[in-house]
Amino acid sequence: MIKYAIQHTTAAKRFVGTIALGCCLTLMLMMPLTLQAQKVTKADADSAYTHERYQQAIHIYEELLKQGEDADLYYNLGNAWYRTDNITRAILNYERALLLSPGDEDIRFNLQMAQSKTIDRITPETEMFFVTWYHSLVNLMSVDAWAWLALVSLALAIILALVYLFVDRVWMRKTGFFGALALLMIFFLANLFAWQQRDKLLHRDGAIVVAPTVSVKSTPAKNGTDLFTIHEGTRVTITDNTMKGWREIRLADGKRGWIAVETIEII
Repeated sequence: MIKYAIQHTTAAKRFVGTIALGCCLTLMLMMPLTLQAQKVTKADADSAYTHERYQQAIHIYEELLKQGEDADLYYNLGNAWYRTDNITRAILNYERALLLSPGDEDIRFNLQMAQSKTIDRITPETEMFFVTWYHSLVNLMSVDAWAWLALVSLALAIILALVYLFVDRVWMRKTGFFGALALLMIFFLANLFAWQQRDKLLHRDGAIVVAPTVSVKSTPAKNGTDLFTIHEGTRVTITDNTMKGWREIRLADGKRGWIAVETIEII
């Protein structure tokens, strides 16, 4: 009887061990399949878009974006929404793509094309030429690109500084000295631009109107005076988000007012 119990226990342990080994092998076999599925998901979305299955492409792109933001995914998602004539969602995703990749001319072109189909025609406030130039310079590259430029500039500056310190030839010392100064200037500017790009990503105050028609109020209340009306697809800047259910916004032309929070979506 005891011998039978021991044999039964041993068999049970072997059975459990076999099951555990099988589970491990199954997981090991599934891992590459899972990785492969992740790799082909983007390809599946692109394929769906190419074959004009835009809703399927939209679904896949949005699922991918839940795993992390990516400028290309936002851009492709914007294109898919544009193909379904949803200009507002197209603009929203183009804006998000441009926020991550501000120097991408394709994104900027498609955004301008989509904006041309909105109702509102808002003339931006004029600004000094050097302010426009500075903003264009900051938006020339993404935060990662500016950070890499800063690192490369610093490394080259160190090399040229070593040339200045340890090389005897006068022309090489001059080259090392002035070259290191120039590269240090690039290093500081690139860091400044990268910080500004990062700040824009962390503190997003841009939004797109997603409601068909919105009456902008003088106060954060439904009975507030109607100041003006804006329509879906219009970009606004949030200037105050302290009131529950309401946001104070500013248009590109300087007009300000309050709108309900559900009428906009943050870029």
